[in-house]
Amino acid sequence: MSTSSDNPDAQLDALISRIHSLTGAAKKTASLTTPRPATPQQPGQPQPNQPQQGPPALPNTRPQSQPPQNQSPPSQPPATASPAATPPVGARPPMTPTPQAMPAAPPSRPVGTPGVPGAPAIGQPNANTPTRPRPANAPAPPAQVAKPQAPKPAPVAQSPTPQATANPKAVPAADAAKADESEAPTGGPKQTLGAAIEIPAGPLGFKGSRDEPWRPVEPETLYGGGINESILEAIVYRYLLTAGESEGRKIADQVKLPFRLVEPILTRLKMEQNIAYKNATATNDYVYILTETGRQIARNHSTDCTYFGACPVQLSDYIKSVKYQTIEGQYPKKADLVRAFSDLLINPKMLNRLGPAIASGRGMFLFGFPGNGKTSIAERVTGAFGKYIWIPRSVDVDGDIMRVFDPMNHEIAMPEESSGLLDIGGFDKRWVRIKRPTIVAGGELTMEMLEVLHNPESKISESPLQMKSNCGTLVIDDFGRQKMRVDELLNRWIVPLEKRYDYLNMASGKKIQVPFDQLVIFSTNLEPKDLVDDAFLRRIPYKIEVENPPEQDFRKLCEIMCRVTKVPYNADAIDYLVEAHYKPTNRPFRNCQPRDLLLQVRNYCLYNDLEIELKNEYLDFACENYFSVM
Repeated sequence: MSTSSDNPDAQLDALISRIHSLTGAAKKTASLTTPRPATPQQPGQPQPNQPQQGPPALPNTRPQSQPPQNQSPPSQPPATASPAATPPVGARPPMTPTPQAMPAAPPSRPVGTPGVPGAPAIGQPNANTPTRPRPANAPAPPAQVAKPQAPKPAPVAQSPTPQATANPKAVPAADAAKADESEAPTGGPKQTLGAAIEIPAGPLGFKGSRDEPWRPVEPETLYGGGINESILEAIVYRYLLTAGESEGRKIADQVKLPFRLVEPILTRLKMEQNIAYKNATATNDYVYILTETGRQIARNHSTDCTYFGACPVQLSDYIKSVKYQTIEGQYPKKADLVRAFSDLLINPKMLNRLGPAIASGRGMFLFGFPGNGKTSIAERVTGAFGKYIWIPRSVDVDGDIMRVFDPMNHEIAMPEESSGLLDIGGFDKRWVRIKRPTIVAGGELTMEMLEVLHNPESKISESPLQMKSNCGTLVIDDFGRQKMRVDELLNRWIVPLEKRYDYLNMASGKKIQVPFDQLVIFSTNLEPKDLVDDAFLRRIPYKIEVENPPEQDFRKLCEIMCRVTKVPYNADAIDYLVEAHYKPTNRPFRNCQPRDLLLQVRNYCLYNDLEIELKNEYLDFACENYFSVM
């Protein structure tokens, strides 16, 4: 009759109970590292501490605390095998591999279960899992090698993301993902314009706003900045040919690039013996001059183009910058218009009509009698949008250089820069921050001004007016009185006004597509229907008439202009002006007349050495001159 010690199930239960009781005492039972065999010991196997005949057998895998089982003669002779390769018949291979078979486990993931004797190593099967006995004549199984496993990622709730770790308060995974999309590692937060355009992050410390939605980042490499190294090298040659000699940092300032990007080119040209060191400077720099070979190369570059200014920006980067700074997505409100027209007297009814037209960012007609302020209104429309935009000094169009920045039409408003040798401004110096442009073209407008102007002598191209006015306002003043015919202008712009892009022809014959992103205002004294056809009027959605001011606004305007012209205000004199020179002849009031009449009164007093004041006789003199042919 078998006892509980002969029953494998009872032995397994006893072993499990002992494992639970010994949890935490791994150091005391370090020698018990192999699990108990899953099958009972076959009869005839040698007992522990008993001399054996023949090949040496594997060490007994039974824990020493268990008594040996009764054994009987084996049914089959054991196969000859090495102690490390072949276990006894029916017994599981040892769970603790030799040092040669398994590398040391990583410290962060200990092998087996700490404190549990006989626990299996990582990557090995559980000792309690029953297995089929292996035949004696079967080949020995290969030694099992536990592969070091990478640590499993911790749950999001227990291990916050890097963005959450950097903050004192942990955030959920969804919020951390949003924060990762809205923050940039190099500068201020990313912004979105509308639903499709995402404004990239600016330099370190920059935060985009409505007044300045985007700022270009200083390039880290030539490739990253889209810089054509051949064009940059040609600019350096031409600059040294013109200047004669220059320090390395002055050359970098001339091309508007960091010195760390220009210095390798100078070093290479020095090794090629095209430039040479004249002397050294106190700032660990050199003064560079051209060698005779370098002068010949510079002359060859000058025949191709004489440009030696800032390194040009890629055309694709300029197109992206227009999308980032477009006026279409700003939608100015009534408060913005009141601020923009603060120095003008605008009727509330007129302001309500102008507001939606300006907020649309599309074209509009301003028509009405002369002298009512159509041009003054058009010139102040840009003030309702953001203050600043960035434009490149020049653009590279497949080797052709086209200048965009125009000092005559653009007003520079650069941010503060750090002084000294170390410039940590962070923005790309090839770009210029300007006030949103307002370009006015009157009767002098010609068709050539709307195309790329190429100088055959300098081989430098000039961008057209509509390209210089991108992200701003383009005013066509006195529309219908230009040297070019009206239908020519309409045919030239009928597609850009609708599609919001334009095609330009370069001197090399290449045709490029550029944004047509500005508020186009046509100001005219004539009726729009007498100038253009219905097809063009359809593309100008807003037609606003600037009417004559009522008498009340005329009197208020006289009071305002007295302060402007520094003429003491006299209400009785203004009453005399209205009753004597306007009502008897039904003369219409115009917004320009108070300023013009007061200036004549002032000039009359200054000429005759009289005290500047408003008198009836002074107003009679001014009206006689002003309305003589009107």
